[in-house]
Amino acid sequence: MAEKRTHVVMIPYSAFGHLMPFYQLSISLAKCGVHVSFISTPKNIQRLPKPPSTLAHTLHFVELPLPSLEGSLLPEGAENNADIPSDKIPYLKLAIDQLQHPVKQLVANWLPDWIISDFFPHWIADIAQEFQVKLLFFSVMTASVQVFFGPPGAKHDLSSPRDLTVPPEWVTFPSSVAYRMHEAIATFHGAYQEKVSGLGDIERFHKVLGASQAVLFRSCYEIEGEYLNLYQELIGKPVIPVGLLLPEKPERRMVDESWSKTFEWLDEQAPKSVVFVGFGSECKLSKDQVFEIAYGLELSELPFLWSLRKSSWAVHDHECLPLGFGKRTSKRGKVCLGWAPQQEILAHPAIGGTLFHSGWGSVIENLPFGNTLVVLPFIIDQPLNARFLVEKELAIEVKRNDEDGSFSRDDIAKSLREAMVMEEGEKLRNKTRDAAKLVGDLKLHQDYMAEFVKFLKTGIWKQI
Repeated sequence: MAEKRTHVVMIPYSAFGHLMPFYQLSISLAKCGVHVSFISTPKNIQRLPKPPSTLAHTLHFVELPLPSLEGSLLPEGAENNADIPSDKIPYLKLAIDQLQHPVKQLVANWLPDWIISDFFPHWIADIAQEFQVKLLFFSVMTASVQVFFGPPGAKHDLSSPRDLTVPPEWVTFPSSVAYRMHEAIATFHGAYQEKVSGLGDIERFHKVLGASQAVLFRSCYEIEGEYLNLYQELIGKPVIPVGLLLPEKPERRMVDESWSKTFEWLDEQAPKSVVFVGFGSECKLSKDQVFEIAYGLELSELPFLWSLRKSSWAVHDHECLPLGFGKRTSKRGKVCLGWAPQQEILAHPAIGGTLFHSGWGSVIENLPFGNTLVVLPFIIDQPLNARFLVEKELAIEVKRNDEDGSFSRDDIAKSLREAMVMEEGEKLRNKTRDAAKLVGDLKLHQDYMAEFVKFLKTGIWKQI
């Protein structure tokens, strides 16, 4: 008699920084023979990469239309954080909450073995309990970030940005600098004030965590073992690293004629000489910030390829950059507005470094290729990721003004030159190359996944 296939239901939040880790985890589980049902809205599912056709029998995407809100509170067709301004995100969360009814019906019909959930849908805890389905919380943030926020009920005052510059009492190693944020970042960008005012998010997190049998991290002991172990001590539950869930190795694909020319330009550049600049779809930069980055690239005198999201403050394309910037840098740099085939770019041998926001998913995309990291964090977990990477000697962080959180073109240029060409950055470049071997070790991460699949089948976690 054939063994019953383990059935897992995935419920990510509607933001690319959440959808993609859940997607990668789904791909890895499906390859191991686990039956995966990935639940999200139609537009979010359409935006995901197409999975291998060989997984059609084990990986299923379930589209649930996003309920509409009265009063046109959300732009038409908006289903993702990237579709809306920051002040509209609470309305998106309100709409997503209304998905609990169709999700409950699906769980009742399927009675899966496990539900793997994001922090946001707190109602999944009640659904899992009602139908006696085991629940797992999958953190898209690192263990080092979760340690900073501590266990439920921890006395960690986040009522002011200054509180974020002080390591909590339960963090005693490897040094407090891993958790020191620039006060100015939190003040100027309001990165954590949303967490403070949005107590509902904290309550959601605690409810899902409390109902879960274990916590999953897109991580491994080789990178942040001390924090994985500490978080397990703090919450008193199994903490399970599932490996880094590396994306499929990209193959160059020509999207259109403009990208064909860009790759031809990259082919002409010296190995490891070009800086890739990209801040993703959800990091909405101001005009001053974009212009300062542009002037910093110009001052660095390094070859660069910049994937720039067109901002709401720019009516016309030419307004996205300083006057004359394109002409002055045309011989050594390219700016591409809109979507970019980022994985294919990062894999190109001409790319030697990346200037980005230090989101964990982007860190994982960069490290296998040995690209030197220059980090300029803005929101949520990015500042903490930046401090972690600097402490591990895997990145240079762009200096910010302590008074207002601003950064200068000079510091952008200085950080880039140190990372790419200066003698002071040689140790960083060597460390990055060493990390690339570890991160790119497919067998290592496959072993993590194999142990996790054993846990799904037995319910018993044996720490690697």
